[in-house]
Amino acid sequence: MTKMTAVLPSAEAADPAALVTALAQDARAAQRQLAAMPSTARAAALRLAAGALRAAAPHVLAANAKDLAAGKARGLSGAMLDRLMLDEARLAGVADAVAAVADLPDPVGQVIDSSERPNGLKFQRIRVPIGVIGIIYESRPNVTADAAALCVRVGNAAILRGGSEAVHSNRAIHAAMVEGLVAGGVPAEAVQFIPSQDRACVGAMLTASGLIDMIVPRGGRSLVERVQGDARVPVLAHLDGLCHTYIHAAADPAMAEAIALNAKLRRTGICGSMETLLIDAAFPESAALVAALIDAGCEVRGDPRTAALDPRVIPASSEDWDTEYLDAILSVAVVDGLDAALAHIARHSSDHTDAIVTADAAVAERFLNEVDSAIVMHNASTQFADGGEFGMGAEIGIATGRLHARGPVALEGLTTYKWQVRGSGQTRP
Repeated sequence: MTKMTAVLPSAEAADPAALVTALAQDARAAQRQLAAMPSTARAAALRLAAGALRAAAPHVLAANAKDLAAGKARGLSGAMLDRLMLDEARLAGVADAVAAVADLPDPVGQVIDSSERPNGLKFQRIRVPIGVIGIIYESRPNVTADAAALCVRVGNAAILRGGSEAVHSNRAIHAAMVEGLVAGGVPAEAVQFIPSQDRACVGAMLTASGLIDMIVPRGGRSLVERVQGDARVPVLAHLDGLCHTYIHAAADPAMAEAIALNAKLRRTGICGSMETLLIDAAFPESAALVAALIDAGCEVRGDPRTAALDPRVIPASSEDWDTEYLDAILSVAVVDGLDAALAHIARHSSDHTDAIVTADAAVAERFLNEVDSAIVMHNASTQFADGGEFGMGAEIGIATGRLHARGPVALEGLTTYKWQVRGSGQTRP
């Protein structure tokens, strides 16, 4: 392993731009080494990183306990603390996800398409790493491991900037990951964690054009809007997870209740959590469905027709239909059929994940075809909006835009392509 030559300024004293520049220069050199490694070697290094994470569990959990204590003292919400919390099972899941990424097929080198021109020139379009990826994220320490694993698997270098609320957890996870990766021959500088919590470092990353090739923000609306507004580097992002579930008139009542409860309450603080429930006016068990949600501890804010179903419903404001609660709060509206549901989703969805529950196959197909979200579901909980559940091992985020990648972004979404042209002496007339 070749040691990088850039001089890293002190985290406390450095100008943020100088700090990010030094990290990015090291990352660029490390990425070239990483991309030249055989795919099998990168996979083996990730398995060592997963093992190092498991071995470091006591240290990581102790660090996480510090973050949780600080978060409670700062008054973080229950949903935010849930995002932050690691226990033995969750940490084991993080390590398992790293190992799962190692076992995934590597898309790098894949021939996307090929052709031969009449003059004998042969063209191939092949997948290659993007280069240096900057990941800016909040709350969830598992992102440190997921992002590192996904980037390394396809030969990208990663520069990680986690939120202050998870600083101890992130540093512990990063240290364990790097220990395993280095043991597998990966340059330590291929996965770097910004050592300063100075917010100006985020701005320096966003303007590091030519040093960082893509920024991936994972966090709340304020973070993502800032990144999208200030970035001079391409951004792969989504804003809110304003996920809808529409209970059609032909939905099985037991299935509808099970899916609605799971979609809202399994974990309220994730972006795949349902935030709005639409109930068809012709669905026969509307009152029972609303009651089940409230009885399970969910605050229901509804339109007038929903309020008529249960006296415990709180009147919804116009802002509720555009709010990502990330809490045990749900907006509920009664709608007059599929067209009304589609119109509501078109007005208020963030294009993340929307679902329909129905036994009518024709209605389901219309919904799947006409809802223009990154993920559209039939008879399933929106909580499945997760790269691991899609068989991707892990994800670096869920993209709601329409360019480059959409939905859960994993290995393929972290590649670009280049053209290779092979000739036999052709010159252009």
